Amino acid sequence: MKKPNLLKLSALSVALTASMNTYAAQVFTTDLIIQGSACVGLDCVNGESFNFDTLRLKENNLRIKAQDTSASASFPTNDWQITFNDSGNGGQNKFSIDDIDGGRTPFTIEASAPSHSLYVNDGGRIGVGTSAPVVEMHIVNGDSPTLRLEQDGSSGFTPQKWDVAGNETNFFIRDATNGSPLPFRIRPSAPQNSFYIDTDGDIGMGTESPSANLHLLQTSTGVKQMLLLENNGGSYITFKNNNNAGSWYFTHENNAPNDFLISKNNSAAAMRLSESGDMTISGTLTTAGTACSGGCDLVFSDSYPLPSIEEHATEMWKNSFLPAVGQTIENSPFNITQKLGGMLNELEKAHIYIEQLHKRIEALETR
Repeated sequence: MKKPNLLKLSALSVALTASMNTYAAQVFTTDLIIQGSACVGLDCVNGESFNFDTLRLKENNLRIKAQDTSASASFPTNDWQITFNDSGNGGQNKFSIDDIDGGRTPFTIEASAPSHSLYVNDGGRIGVGTSAPVVEMHIVNGDSPTLRLEQDGSSGFTPQKWDVAGNETNFFIRDATNGSPLPFRIRPSAPQNSFYIDTDGDIGMGTESPSANLHLLQTSTGVKQMLLLENNGGSYITFKNNNNAGSWYFTHENNAPNDFLISKNNSAAAMRLSESGDMTISGTLTTAGTACSGGCDLVFSDSYPLPSIEEHATEMWKNSFLPAVGQTIENSPFNITQKLGGMLNELEKAHIYIEQLHKRIEALETR
């Protein structure tokens, strides 16, 4: 029998051992320090050109996983992973942080995202589209930077989208679910305190100190339209007392003759005013103030300086009007209250004169 060549077997053993060591995992039980650059991955090559890279991952599936092996229930154990691009054909080019245990990806940056898409400066301010945020959240865009608030229906509520945006035309809120109307807008250069809600709910327009539920303030010294109610049909204002006192309506009539009406509880108009100035009221008219300052009923007092019939007639014909009524110029406005008080005064004096004349007639008839 031929004896084996021990020298050849020894060389083969060394070669096999070296080959196995080439692919076997190496375990370091002490600290590992690399004073240079490291490349990890199946596509790393001998003579890798690192440039300024300190650590390079190089292959077609790139992941960095943090796997927590804590065994005690009181210690956190969640595993995390940094993922570079999807592994499947047609997947995303992205950088993601994955919650492995939760099966979620809370953070992703897609390839080609603009510079400064998310920027946190040294003051903790967040820039979106800017590297120089000047407030806590600073969003920069070339056309109408926008914040969207979207309720997606995942909690059982009706989906709804709202946009808050601003541009050179206005700051606005947009209802992005229902045809994108703009229910709220503020134009550039709107004055201070254009719309102010106080701590008690009072609303000020032009004032930061509203003294009523709605307080409108303008400082113009000229005539200023302060309130405009506009509609393609009639319009009205309701004053309602919830304590069973009913409602009063100030109405611009919808149909011809389009009068101004005041009514209560949808009943017939208590007052109607036409555009020509004609007024109709359904009740009585009571006046107060100086309606009878000329002496209503005082003519019957002994201290009243009642002129004689002759004196009264002289003054009446001299001035061409009743003394207590005063002059009434044709086709000119006059004070109804003053005129009615004066007419009552003249009527009472006339009855006194009638009574005086009646006595004279009786005296003549008894002769």
